[in-house]
Amino acid sequence: MKLMILIFSLLIFIGCEEEKVKPAISSINVKEIPAQESWNSKVIFSDSGITKAILNTGHLRVFSESRETLLDQNIKVDFYNKEEVKTTTLTAKNGKVDDASQNLWAYDSVVVVNDSGVVIRTEELMWRNLDKKIVSDKYVKITSPVETIEGIGFESDQSLRNYVIYKITYITRRDSIL
Repeated sequence: MKLMILIFSLLIFIGCEEEKVKPAISSINVKEIPAQESWNSKVIFSDSGITKAILNTGHLRVFSESRETLLDQNIKVDFYNKEEVKTTTLTAKNGKVDDASQNLWAYDSVVVVNDSGVVIRTEELMWRNLDKKIVSDKYVKITSPVETIEGIGFESDQSLRNYVIYKITYITRRDSIL
């Protein structure tokens, strides 16, 4: 009888041993986590102490691995000339900056306005830091005090003084309307 109780007790003890459960481990891709993140940010682009542009954005995320900065929640960039006078303002809902080249891409409801009343509307464009040009291969509408031009693809200096539309689809001059 004692032997039976001992065997029964051993069986209960072995049966009650908890099974070791490994915890679930979620893998995190480090490339998807920003190295820096900030809200209501202001970034000043300068060269030799001269302000070239000031960027404001609602949300900024810097990714070290891909060397890019993502911008969202409405961006605004003010561009300045050599005398540090604001000449142009760019607004968009989203954008990104290539940290190596300092090129800026703007996406979604992009509007660029200069100090003489020229307005560019498009869905996507890029500001090239190297030559300070604004370019796009998308549909664009440029309205000035003298004309409205629509087309596909354009290039302009950042002050919108000299621009080219590559595939013009529509032109109207103000003097022809009056």
